Formats: sequence, structure tokens, C-alpha cells
Amino acid sequence: NRGNRKEENPKPTDFPGWDNPGLSHPRFPCPHSVTPSQKYSSRGGRGEVVASFGSVQGLAWSGRGGCAVRLFGCPEQNLSKPYKFMFQRALDVREVLAGRVEELGEVLQRHHGLDGFSSAVLPAQELVTVLGQISCDGNGKLNAKSVLLVGDREHSGGAQVPLDLSELPEYSLFPVQVVALEGTNSTGRRMLVSKLYEVTP
Repeated sequence: NRGNRKEENPKPTDFPGWDNPGLSHPRFPCPHSVTPSQKYSSRGGRGEVVASFGSVQGLAWSGRGGCAVRLFGCPEQNLSKPYKFMFQRALDVREVLAGRVEELGEVLQRHHGLDGFSSAVLPAQELVTVLGQISCDGNGKLNAKSVLLVGDREHSGGAQVPLDLSELPEYSLFPVQVVALEGTNSTGRRMLVSKLYEVTP
């Protein structure tokens, strides 16, 4: 009798209260409590280990030879006070990224024996070499028609120029990739790329 046969795989709607987030499935109890939790500032057991993996009993750490911690870089660039992670100002992040482009530009220059870099946005009938980061024209997908170069700060002032990659036999690019390009930019509005220099490990 087909009318009296029960379904072997019940649907979620067959269980009362399934759509209510405060209730749990009969077979799968909800791990979350429906009562409101205490405020974060009034929590107890701060610093207490509630779970661990492996044996950590009786471990003792010791060293020999008197190790010392040494900070690299200029003292004014080292952290002197605590800061909140991911709360940096946009201008500070921009400064770090611009510095990174300059560092990688020096690496590209040494590795490939490049003479120097020119502006990416000035009209150039002859071949020039420019430095910058790969970007997208704003439609959300990087393809051969949407590739831009955001020029470095020193030579291009951070200006961007569309790239024509039709003369390259092969390439593989991703957004924010630091590259050096050789090509012509006769109008100052689009660069025809003839050679691509990448940072290699």
C-alpha cells in the first residue's frame, strides 16, 4: 500500500521546529546554548588551558651559550609599543607596500641587468622599462583585456596604465604582482608590452 508507506529519508521539514535556530534536530543536538552568554569582559578562566594535543607533562626548556635577541633594521622602524593587528592606517599600509615595490624593483634590476626604470604614463616611442604592480581595470576579473600596471611611486607617481599583452608569447600574472615591463607607450594611454621581467625565487 503506497499510501501508508513512510519515507526512508525524511525531509528537514518533517521535524517540528527545524527552522527555529533555537531548537535542535532530534538526532543532531545543537552545540550552542539558547541562553545569552556572559559579556566578554566578565568571563572567567582567562589564560586557562581548556584543550591540548599530545603530552606536555614534565617538559623543561633550557639553553646554553647565552642567547640574546637582536632587532634588525633602524630603531625607529621597530615596534616600541603594542599595537592592534589589522588596525593600521591606510596611509601606513600604502607606505609599506610602496617600499616593498621599490625593494623588489632593485631585485629585478640586479637579477635581469636592467639599466633603470622610466615613467609608465609618459608617451614613449622607443622601448622603455617600467616598474609597478599588476592590477585590474575594475570589472573584477583579470584577463588579457583588463590588465593594468600601477606604476611605482618614484618613477610613475603611482599612476596606472592599461597594458596590451598581445605581443607576449606567454605570461602568467596575478593582481598586486610586482613586475618590470619593457615596451612602448606612444600615446601615454596604453603600453604595448614586448617583454616581461618577473621576480623569480
